[in-house]
Amino acid sequence: MNLQDFNNIDLKNAGSLPWPVKGVLLGLLLVVIVIAGYWFFWSPAMEELEQARAKEKELRDTFLAKKRQAINLEAYKQQMVEIERTFGALVKQLPDRSQMDGLLTDINQAGLERGLEFELFKPGQEVIADFYAEMPISIKVTGTYHDLGQFAGDIARLPRIVTLNDIVINTAGKDSKDGRLVIEAVARTYRYLDANEIASKKQAEKKEARK
Repeated sequence: MNLQDFNNIDLKNAGSLPWPVKGVLLGLLLVVIVIAGYWFFWSPAMEELEQARAKEKELRDTFLAKKRQAINLEAYKQQMVEIERTFGALVKQLPDRSQMDGLLTDINQAGLERGLEFELFKPGQEVIADFYAEMPISIKVTGTYHDLGQFAGDIARLPRIVTLNDIVINTAGKDSKDGRLVIEAVARTYRYLDANEIASKKQAEKKEARK
């Protein structure tokens, strides 16, 4: 088969062409069919497939993001429940206004039961916070090291929140032979504000904001 054979091709008499020529023509026809099929059918199908894959990835990413949000939301809900439980337990430890006198009596009684001598027990001015009030109590007591330690433990075990701060310890004096000590400290206790106090606080804050 040579170039002359292709120049003398008569497609009307394709059946009488030599087999090598027929093979080449069939090959060219097949190439044309493949190219046409790709252009008209396979290319759009491949494009649709790529779009479908991109959509699938988008949906999968969206699903995973929502799944993570759901997991985080559940963890957040559990955390809020724990915070509310802890907060509720702390609030129960805060007396209201009517119970403050009883708490002050309990603190004083705890010292007397340990044999301490109170030289000073003076409640100070309340400090108002968001939902509670803090009351500082200046105290000065004299007693042995052991009794003072027991007193501090008794304060910590009270059902209400009481803390000892700004502690200063000195010896009772040169004439003290039993090792007695003098402790000066500020006991801080807390109470929660009632509804009227909270309302008054909010009104005061609004007036302050308008200035």
